[in-house]
Amino acid sequence: MDLQIALLLGQDGIVNGAVYGLMALALVLVFSVTRVIFIPQGEFVAFGALSMAVLQAGRVPATLWLLLALAAMVLVVEFWRWKRGAVVDWASALAWCVVLPLAAAALVLLLKPTSMAGQTLATLLLIMPLGPLLYRLAYRPLASANVLMLLIVSVALHGVLVGLGLLFFGAEGYRTTAFSEERFDIGGIPVSGQSLVVVGVTLLLVLAMFLFFGRSMIGKALRATAINRVGARLSGIPTELSGDLSFALAALIGAVSGLLIAPLTTVYYDTGFLIGLKGFVAAIVGGLASYPLALAGALLVGQLEAFASFWASPFKEVLVFTLIIPVLWWRSLHSHHVEDEE
Repeated sequence: MDLQIALLLGQDGIVNGAVYGLMALALVLVFSVTRVIFIPQGEFVAFGALSMAVLQAGRVPATLWLLLALAAMVLVVEFWRWKRGAVVDWASALAWCVVLPLAAAALVLLLKPTSMAGQTLATLLLIMPLGPLLYRLAYRPLASANVLMLLIVSVALHGVLVGLGLLFFGAEGYRTTAFSEERFDIGGIPVSGQSLVVVGVTLLLVLAMFLFFGRSMIGKALRATAINRVGARLSGIPTELSGDLSFALAALIGAVSGLLIAPLTTVYYDTGFLIGLKGFVAAIVGGLASYPLALAGALLVGQLEAFASFWASPFKEVLVFTLIIPVLWWRSLHSHHVEDEE
């Protein structure tokens, strides 16, 4: 291996690591707020990428019908809870179940966007509400369950979403049009404009998240919920709405990740699982609690995958997932066991 090849592999590692970093941030966010190890995070990536590909082909993505069906189911559940005397926040329920799904339907069915910006907005509107809707249906009734039970639900939900992905999009893979077709030469290394878009959007999202959690009241409420759910509830923070918001952000990050990688690689209905799993390895490096360490872990995973594809391509996935073993061993030596908070 000469320097030229090493720089090319390093560039691939940074681009891949940027996407894994987004996955890791979403997983850490969801786990810290709701204690859910969200295995289906990668499905948002696949659904986002494939929905964009279907829109670019001039057809209506089946994710729209999934969104409308989930919205109707959540409305029925909320109405049933209200009839039984439960307190229902109708403002947030109508926002997730009526306003956003109808906006997505109007954009896809009536306006039929043909521009890249319009199709991107339509994809984000299709995928983002799926997060809080899935949370309300699958996780909120089990909010007091232990982590193992929530993990079992995640695995089941992952199986359902992968099956729906196969039903919606078929077994054939798709690519989408790149956001940038430019080619650059940086220090003698050819770099595609799409790669720069991936890294740039990732940096912007990371900066936006740090500002959101550090400066906004909603972000501080989410941090308070992540630190102590009982204390946050006693302080008047609606922890159920925190779950809604964390899942919405996770779905948004997944959709953005799908839009970023779809021009670089062929995306299949089950591609999201491997991407989400590598993001999970990065999140484990950060102990599912530290955003900076999760980002560092994502860059490590990206670089390891890139160089492993050169030295031992058939075993690159094995090498990446083997990384989790020493990390878990090290953490088992330096962590104290604590019981579930609730």
